[in-house]
Amino acid sequence: MEYQELLHRCFRCGWCKLPLNFVDINCPAYMTYRFESFSPGGRLWLIRAWLQGDVEMSDRFREIIFSCATCKNCVEACALPKIKDNLVDIVIAARNEIVQTGKLPGPVRDYLMRVYDTGNPYGKPQADRLRWTDGLDVPLYRDQEFLLFIGDVGAFDESGMEMARNVAKALQLAGVSFGIMGEEEISDGNDVYALGEKDLFKHLAERLMKGFGDRGVKKIIALSPHSYNAFKNYYAAAGGKIDVLHFSHLLALKLSNINGGTLQARVTFHDPCYLGRWNNDYNACRSVLGGIRGIELAEMERNRANSLCCGGGGGNFFTAMLGSGPDSPSRHRVREALDTGADILAVACPICRKMLEDAVKDESAEDSIRVRDIAGIVLEAAGAWH
Repeated sequence: MEYQELLHRCFRCGWCKLPLNFVDINCPAYMTYRFESFSPGGRLWLIRAWLQGDVEMSDRFREIIFSCATCKNCVEACALPKIKDNLVDIVIAARNEIVQTGKLPGPVRDYLMRVYDTGNPYGKPQADRLRWTDGLDVPLYRDQEFLLFIGDVGAFDESGMEMARNVAKALQLAGVSFGIMGEEEISDGNDVYALGEKDLFKHLAERLMKGFGDRGVKKIIALSPHSYNAFKNYYAAAGGKIDVLHFSHLLALKLSNINGGTLQARVTFHDPCYLGRWNNDYNACRSVLGGIRGIELAEMERNRANSLCCGGGGGNFFTAMLGSGPDSPSRHRVREALDTGADILAVACPICRKMLEDAVKDESAEDSIRVRDIAGIVLEAAGAWH
């Protein structure tokens, strides 16, 4: 297995479960299950024991390996420089080994099969990828400056579709020239890769890179941080030369093009893992929020590199390996947001938006706080949201 030679370096000090300020548990899987085997260190020791033949690949073992949300809190917190940068890579490599056996947890197997069969994890017809554009004038990509890549959640989930509409309208209001792939878009493969199915990821990447090349695409705006991460890191490593921005980068640059606007609100921002810890961008979204008159930004105790994951990463949004009970990371996060006294919990990822919206309902907090994507907040301040 790749990275196998690093496994012995972990001595289970436990720092990987905590944020850098040590205020609380910060590993989504350990927070949910409270067994050491679900911590990053415990997971690595189990992988080592499995490779040595000391434990079998049981259903419980597979549950532990696939429960990692790939949030990279462990990478930030680990004290050992010769292993820390590869902690999530080790888990992905172990998942790849399990994929090769074909003995996957049912939800993981079903997710991968839907992507393989239909090009998306919802198993929906590709024609449905245009549903989010109903009522909007969004052109297909021809020779515009940017391709706006919507992704699976933005195209098929009702909450994600609203976020896609908000982003498209905000970009149009800012004067950004863009088009979309429509029915020709398929899954970017970020979460397929995170679940260890590297062959399927390669297949998806090759199809998309051909589609980008055929259209002469030079620049991409990603709706989702997951897509942004895939294009920036995995596609580049596979030879795909793509200039990619997250939509917040464009809004931060073009906010002055949107006519004024004020929103009197106390806002707290949830850092998406694939924008923050994976790509070290903690400022673009805060720059957008800070550029809107009337907004008071109230940081949660865990923010930026210490942020608590919503629990939707690593494929968990689709496989639900962490569940949604009171100890789930999304519900912990909502309670932390409520502690700030904020009116709005701002997000920049369609997965985070859906996870936290559901958690607000589960916490019966709909009258106390609302989850809004930052593009929607921009539109509301400009009087263009409805």
